[in-house]
Amino acid sequence: MGIQERKEREKERRKQQIIVAAKRVFSEKGFSKSTMEDIASEAELSPGTLYLYFKNKEELYASLSLRILQYMNIRVQHVNDEIGLDPIQKMGALQEALLDVYDFDSTTIINLFHLQSSETLKNLSPDFLNEINELSRKSIGGIANIINEGVEKGLFIDEHPHALADTLWSLFSGVILWEASKSILNEQKNYLKKTLDIAFRIFVNGIKKN
Repeated sequence: MGIQERKEREKERRKQQIIVAAKRVFSEKGFSKSTMEDIASEAELSPGTLYLYFKNKEELYASLSLRILQYMNIRVQHVNDEIGLDPIQKMGALQEALLDVYDFDSTTIINLFHLQSSETLKNLSPDFLNEINELSRKSIGGIANIINEGVEKGLFIDEHPHALADTLWSLFSGVILWEASKSILNEQKNYLKKTLDIAFRIFVNGIKKN
């Protein structure tokens, strides 16, 4: 292994160390109360080291979302590639895929939805913002492809697939955020999966042709 390769590996290892620490701090304190100093302390690094890798706290926050979006794209694409499933069955598989993404990293998926509806986006560098936009576009596009297949086969109503995909995404994110806020008040009340199941059934029945 050459010197340059070792340097690149060390740089990536340090970056992952910072991201893991940031996730712990954001989970414990929330975004608004967390500081770069908190994250540096958790990572056992100097604050100055963090700024070598991330412009600000917002970019660190966004970096978590990039990883969950990448995983979501993989899962949605798997549903699109399923052979032998009709569009209605694929919608069921899509529900399972999105739930799998939530189960994989519930904290980060909640952070993602907060990020998409906050002022934080304005503090990101153009490169970070473009990457989030591109990954989000691919996720919505993958959902739209499934819906479009149903439209073309006469199973779903003839509405714009991307508009329907946006509606489903809003439904999914809304239920996640609402149930997350309820669980803060009462940890024993966790109806997320049941509520999502009802929401998906209502959505799919709503776009089916009579």
